[in-house]
Amino acid sequence: MTSPDQTLLDSVTAARLFKALGDPIRVELVGLVRRTEGQEACFCDLADQFDMPQSSLSHHLKILVNAGVLGRERRGTWSWYRIDNAAIDALAAVLAPGGPLRDTSACCD
Repeated sequence: MTSPDQTLLDSVTAARLFKALGDPIRVELVGLVRRTEGQEACFCDLADQFDMPQSSLSHHLKILVNAGVLGRERRGTWSWYRIDNAAIDALAAVLAPGGPLRDTSACCD
């Protein structure tokens, strides 16, 4: 059984991740990175996929990195982004049956 403290932690973590993914551009960015070989993509490749200023794209990526959805590594001139599977696993746990978003009304009739 999950303790109330663990449920709160899961809920806080989930809210942070959902907030980071609350924009269609950021969801698309995560999908693009996830579909690349090794689940890692260079900023230069991501920038080619969007018709927006690089500063706007950088802002979206920064939000994803700060939330822990993506990791970032500088290599020379470019930043490389990779999926943080722990964040994806945390979202899956929150959404899974028995997680903090479960429907409890059906069990108490």
